[in-house]
Amino acid sequence: MRLYMKFFSMHLKSHMQYKLSFFLTLLGQFIVSFTVFVSLYFMFLRFNSVEGFVFEQTLLCFAVVLMAFSIAETFGRGFDLFPHMLGNGEFDRVLVRPKNIIFQVLASKMDFTLLGRLFQSVLIFCYAIPNSGVMWTWDKVLTLFLMVGCGSLIFFSLFLIYAGFSFFTVEGLEFMNIFTDGGREFGRYPFSIYGKNVLMFLTFVVPLALFQYYPLLYLLDREQNVFFMFIPLIGLLFLVPSYAFFRIGLRHYKSTGS
Repeated sequence: MRLYMKFFSMHLKSHMQYKLSFFLTLLGQFIVSFTVFVSLYFMFLRFNSVEGFVFEQTLLCFAVVLMAFSIAETFGRGFDLFPHMLGNGEFDRVLVRPKNIIFQVLASKMDFTLLGRLFQSVLIFCYAIPNSGVMWTWDKVLTLFLMVGCGSLIFFSLFLIYAGFSFFTVEGLEFMNIFTDGGREFGRYPFSIYGKNVLMFLTFVVPLALFQYYPLLYLLDREQNVFFMFIPLIGLLFLVPSYAFFRIGLRHYKSTGS
């Protein structure tokens, strides 16, 4: 942890070398994500609810996904940019260092400009939490923390799979953005609105619904079973096949010779 914090400090100082550029990029990230909020607002001016979810409840759902994705992308940026590490030969140096490979890739890149999205999710939470109609008992607060924390790890698992594919293709596969950036965009609404088949896919294949939709039902008292409170923890099992796929790719790695 001490070594990771040194890398954290190093990357932060690197960003602060060009403060104006950093804050303008941070603002740009905030504005881009803000357009999603605006689209939600105008949509609910036309419709009072979507699948029974009102505006404030949908904002709560959107804030969870946006915060989870922002945390995963900020601190897992090394895996998002992993094809570049393979292409320029930097990964060869990772292999000969006496440190865990996952740790080294994580520490290789942190993009703090992406915290503009995180800041927006905090603002949305500040509005949605008191206005969503949720009775905030200790179990509901814990559920919310589980949604964000487990959601970050599930998104990180998707970045790990993306990196695993890069061992075979060298270049990244853009179709993975369907689940990463696409998961963030479509996660602005509860996943149930996209139909039963999509919900089942996002439950049993790519478990985004396990931290977004099902615990949301518990928050809103649509499900009383305490099992729904801990469903995000089940989504963490997705880390196992994600890591296994990354290790399979690692065994097939051949240097690019750069």
